[in-house]
Amino acid sequence: MEMLVELLKAVFIGVVEGITEWLPISSTGHMILVDEFVKLAVSPGFLELFLVVIQIGAICAVIILYFHKLNPFSGRKTAAERRSTWRLWGMVVVGCIPAAVFGFALDDWVNEYFYSAWTVAVALIVYGVIFIVLEHHNRKREERYLAQAQPRGKHARVGSGTDGDDAEAALFRVHTVDEIDWKTALKIGLFQVLAIIPGTSRSGSTIIGGMLCGCSRTAAAEFTFFLAIPVMFGWGLVKAVKAVLGGLAMTTTEVAVLGVGIVTAFVVSILSIKFLMGYIKRNDFTAFGVYRIVVGVVVLAYFGAKLLLG
Repeated sequence: MEMLVELLKAVFIGVVEGITEWLPISSTGHMILVDEFVKLAVSPGFLELFLVVIQIGAICAVIILYFHKLNPFSGRKTAAERRSTWRLWGMVVVGCIPAAVFGFALDDWVNEYFYSAWTVAVALIVYGVIFIVLEHHNRKREERYLAQAQPRGKHARVGSGTDGDDAEAALFRVHTVDEIDWKTALKIGLFQVLAIIPGTSRSGSTIIGGMLCGCSRTAAAEFTFFLAIPVMFGWGLVKAVKAVLGGLAMTTTEVAVLGVGIVTAFVVSILSIKFLMGYIKRNDFTAFGVYRIVVGVVVLAYFGAKLLLG
């Protein structure tokens, strides 16, 4: 019975990971809240490992969904398409350089000095405001381009049908991930480094960076997914090696919890990625900005009240 309870907790955490890893709403912020109410009965060392390695399931979802696009050896691709795929992987590598240089080097230092509910709350709110301001600016630009078009909802992109697609094509320099050059990839990679600050959201940082660098919403989101493959696999590998070298031994329950968490994160990530890509074809990121601010305020209120009440 105790193992069943822990497995159910692992499923819940896997669901949270699968949703928040890809939507620009900060997985760390949600995990901090989850940890207040859903505590796994595991060792501290295993918990630290679990919260990182569970991301492998999320990454596998990207690989499965975009396998053909990311596979340079596909027999269904022409020679030109295979060269384009290799070029895309080259841009991913370029985009990961800043994280490799700065991210892993500063990870322990940031966790020591910045990993707190207060940092997460402030980052959630600040990035929420940035999303709202950025998308407000984009909507104004689209409105000027489509002066006669009417938005379909409060946060719908102006003329989000064919006219809206024309507006987006005119307003953004990069329309697909295949058009990203090495300078743009490196700039987005620098924004990804900001994600080492808890609460910023890796996907949030790179999507904002991509849009500021002239990428369309879909191109910025897809490149964010692809950047995650080497970064998160590398981060997971580093954590796993540290755990092994540190002599971490897992119980049978912990092994089962890890497996269930990874599988759950994989399934939910597939649904989350499909949802996000469908959503941003018709809407912008304003709703995510509002949600981030609400969650940030909730985190501040909860931990503020906890501090005052002792």
